Amino acid sequence: MNTELEQLAATLHLSSEAARPLALAFGLACAKRAEHLLEVPAVQQCLNQLERYVQGNLPAAQLAAAAQEAERLANHHSGSKSIDGCGHAAVSASYGVSNALAGKAMEAASYCAYALVYASGGDAAVAQREAFDTEFAWQVNCLRELTTSAIVETEAI
Repeated sequence: MNTELEQLAATLHLSSEAARPLALAFGLACAKRAEHLLEVPAVQQCLNQLERYVQGNLPAAQLAAAAQEAERLANHHSGSKSIDGCGHAAVSASYGVSNALAGKAMEAASYCAYALVYASGGDAAVAQREAFDTEFAWQVNCLRELTTSAIVETEAI
């Protein structure tokens, strides 16, 4: 649990409809950070659709379709066939993408943090709270930067 991120998200009302653009941008940033863990090309394509939407180059209807597809793909990910279970990180990263597309920024952040920490050290890593420190700090800084950028862009209009 990233307490500092949760407090910041609550302050920003990140789950509100008004903050949806910020939530999508933050979810995208988290998912891009775990992008290298994706194994299913169709999940990557869904992430690309979110990126296009955030950049203003994709209609909302196409984002909605990509969100549905990302959810379907995450729910049907086969996991790892290898003995070391490294595919677990890919499953979590896929759920991160799915939640990012759905505008569920905090869930996306959680899944992506888990995927990144798991990929770096497996079960032993995710059992240690401090293994998440770097990722949690990055998430807080990322959301703050996106918030600052959004304020600057709004003031420029």
